[in-house]
Amino acid sequence: MHELIRTALAEDAAFNDLTAMATIPEGQRGTAAIHAKAAGILSGIAVATEVFRQMGDGIDMHWHRHDSEPVHSGDRICELAGPLRSLLAAERTALNFLQHLSGIATATHAYVQAVAGSDCAIFDTRKTTPGLRMLEKQAVMHGGGHNHRMDLAGGLLIKENHIAACGSLHQAVLACRNIANAPWVEVECETLEQVREAVEAEPDIILLDNMTPEMVRQARTLIPRSIVIEASGGITLANARAYAEAGADRLAIGAITHSAPALDLSMRVN
Repeated sequence: MHELIRTALAEDAAFNDLTAMATIPEGQRGTAAIHAKAAGILSGIAVATEVFRQMGDGIDMHWHRHDSEPVHSGDRICELAGPLRSLLAAERTALNFLQHLSGIATATHAYVQAVAGSDCAIFDTRKTTPGLRMLEKQAVMHGGGHNHRMDLAGGLLIKENHIAACGSLHQAVLACRNIANAPWVEVECETLEQVREAVEAEPDIILLDNMTPEMVRQARTLIPRSIVIEASGGITLANARAYAEAGADRLAIGAITHSAPALDLSMRVN
């Protein structure tokens, strides 16, 4: 995280803020506050704190909210005090992280609420911003979701291209079972016929890709409870509960990381 923030501050030329240097006397101190301009779930406090810390001028911060906590429009989230030049130079970088990660937490929370009361959980995918995966997946957890594999070494997920290269779904599962210390094996199915073949191969998880809730319901009758059912593709807030009620154990939602709108936050000098 430290190197990521250094890169972000350098990208914004935060230590050469010409406007702040022109308009604010060197050494002038002041205070500012970060406010929510919309309702959502907060995430990214640690990274925003580190942004201000790396300015190197002893900026003091007092956070009124914690990661995973709800905020509402008008809420004061953080109070800051320190050299005004540094506060303003760090503002955009800190807010970029905080708004983006809070947006992911907020989007995740909406899906979690959509399936509340069922036995279905919300999971993320690897559809993350390069370089930000750890932070984005942490934001998913702040929103009440769960992390799928962190990277390609975190588990074996057999997709259509693996099946094509290996020769068959059954052969692909057997090949993955031969990997030493494999944490788990998951296989993607696009048809009910593939589901039947997958059940015979006995993976740990069967991913039902782009199936309707009714197809998921039919697949549930074919898949023993010892195999986890994951549904993905075409799932929205409007139909998430239908998938949960059809028998999916978990829903993998790429949109919570790759398409979540930023939570509207602002920083103003007092």
